[in-house]
Amino acid sequence: MRQRAVARLLLQSTLLLALASCATPPLEKVAGPDGRYRGYLAAAAVPSSLVQVPPPPAPGSAAMALDEEIAQRSFALRNTPRWKQAAQDADLSFPHAAGIFACAVNTAITEADTPRLYRLLQRSLADLGASTRSAKKHYQRPRPFMVNKEPICTPEDSEDLAKNGSYPSGHNAAGWGWALILAELSPEQADAILVRGRNYGESRNVCNVHWHSDVMQGRLVGAGTVARLHAEPAFLADLAAAREELAAARKKGLKPQTDCAAEAAALAITPSLAQ
Repeated sequence: MRQRAVARLLLQSTLLLALASCATPPLEKVAGPDGRYRGYLAAAAVPSSLVQVPPPPAPGSAAMALDEEIAQRSFALRNTPRWKQAAQDADLSFPHAAGIFACAVNTAITEADTPRLYRLLQRSLADLGASTRSAKKHYQRPRPFMVNKEPICTPEDSEDLAKNGSYPSGHNAAGWGWALILAELSPEQADAILVRGRNYGESRNVCNVHWHSDVMQGRLVGAGTVARLHAEPAFLADLAAAREELAAARKKGLKPQTDCAAEAAALAITPSLAQ
């Protein structure tokens, strides 16, 4: 009898350890004063934008003419709700950035309500941003406002932006990458999410901080990085946990904390920036 009891305890202990090993790992932040999360990818595994994208459009080319035309169209949006929305889209700090796609997903995305999804967005942002750096550093393309001398929607950022290459767009790599991730998590909202991802990239044109080709190539780099992330077990684990969180949030009836009607009205005000 005693041997059976010991065997039963050993079996129970084994099962508990197995269950613990399958559990989602705890939320651990990177050590440091900014509290940022580390990305999922090791530095050597981050896709290279310098390898992926062609050189930026040459002066006098048809592609550069299109870049300049779209930049000029954005001037008409200055001080409109669309301009203000573009300024809001420029802010990739958390918790603000977690709500960028909340209206498209039709669910609140917060650290308290959806912590795994919140972490997924933070950690993937690190990888998506890193993926654009090699081409940015190599080409050091001047941003539109540096060429046309027109205002931008976040003037407080102008000095830092001028030091950072325009091509390809890091913001749009993040925005489009997030759109693809969220469309996978919430396929029933895929159309709305992908449209928001496109509009997010256009916000960089509206702000006069990125050329059209910067935005388009940022989208390509973002998509490639998301594809690479799907080979990372930690990313897949957070993806699965985030899917469950979204389902639970919908059952609770959690709604976006953003004014979705105002956002939709602002995004409807646009020149012909769509591709």
